[in-house]
Amino acid sequence: MTVWPKHASRTVAWQSASRRGNREDGTLSEVTVSLPPHIAELAVPSTPPRELLRARYETEELERVAGDVLQPLAGFLIRMESVASSRIEQVEASTTAFARALGGLKENSSAVSMVSAGRAITALIGASETRIELEQILHAHDLLMRDDPDERHYAGRVRDVQNWIGGSHSSPRNALYVPPPPELVPDYLIDLLVFANRDDVDPIAQAAIVHAQFESIHPFTDGNGRIGRALIGAVLRRRGVTPATVLPVASGLAADTDHYFRLLTSYRAGVAEAIITDVALCVEVAAREARGTARSFVLFADAWHHVVDSRAGSATDSVLDLLVGLPVFTAEQLAEHAGLAERAVYRAIEQLLASRIIAEVTDRKRDRVYAVNDVLDEFEDLDERIRSRVTRLWAAG
Repeated sequence: MTVWPKHASRTVAWQSASRRGNREDGTLSEVTVSLPPHIAELAVPSTPPRELLRARYETEELERVAGDVLQPLAGFLIRMESVASSRIEQVEASTTAFARALGGLKENSSAVSMVSAGRAITALIGASETRIELEQILHAHDLLMRDDPDERHYAGRVRDVQNWIGGSHSSPRNALYVPPPPELVPDYLIDLLVFANRDDVDPIAQAAIVHAQFESIHPFTDGNGRIGRALIGAVLRRRGVTPATVLPVASGLAADTDHYFRLLTSYRAGVAEAIITDVALCVEVAAREARGTARSFVLFADAWHHVVDSRAGSATDSVLDLLVGLPVFTAEQLAEHAGLAERAVYRAIEQLLASRIIAEVTDRKRDRVYAVNDVLDEFEDLDERIRSRVTRLWAAG
């Protein structure tokens, strides 16, 4: 069995730059930082082939089954991944609040952050078809954090300060994990990207290790988890595992966050097989359950046509087939996508509201935002299916 090296450590001087905290924070003079191994040329630990093969099979089946709904499905899954990945960071908002934020409305900070996460994931994975570059990661981080009032100064920038996970807010006293010091981060990222762009390792194992190593480097002051999980999708895209979709792997990881964090802790102790096996499981389950969503998408339009019983060629008939790919919209957006006059679109919206195919998620006379009920219901249902199945499998394993 291939041995994966443990993280080393080093004790460095510490001086607090904050006046906050208690006396112990203020008198802390040194801290032990973690030093991950350099992994660029390391052999990947062996993982049972069946775990990786099942995951690959399910991803291939997803894109085959999706067929004509592949494009709207991809957008749907990115939104799911952004919400689930944000939930792991304890950033939560209702589906309705998220829909309003997607519609461009001023919403609570959590909903806005989820929308930003979706933009970051889209940008990073979309740019990773041939290579994963540091500039792409920095751009994704900028998209994620630029609207955060506390972190916008560091948006798109590698940290130049020491950070830590857990413990005191004012110092690394009693921290659960202290990443490497800032002066080592650029070298670690160069090393990570060499590994991320290799073609001689299993892509799912590669994605899992890239994620775990990125989390260990923790190169940003905030947003590391969301960017790190987006890198799973970036590696899978670059290696051709998911050429047209983005799997909501974070929904599986969010099923039991304590279990997920233990996987990262085990990786730092030199046990990489566990996170490879469990990321493969999350890929497998996410792809399999997303196939059910693809089938639902195919059926939605036919069901809506039956409910509305619209005249062929009418404005309502024209927009029904667009709704799967436009689950949250304004009248102006629907008119643009349908190529129709706004007056005709407003008549169609009235009919869709009356048929309860859509619902207004705002409460005002202007700039109204509408959501497609079946798609939003499926959004919550798919997340629950993935989480439930992963929870059962982790409990059984």
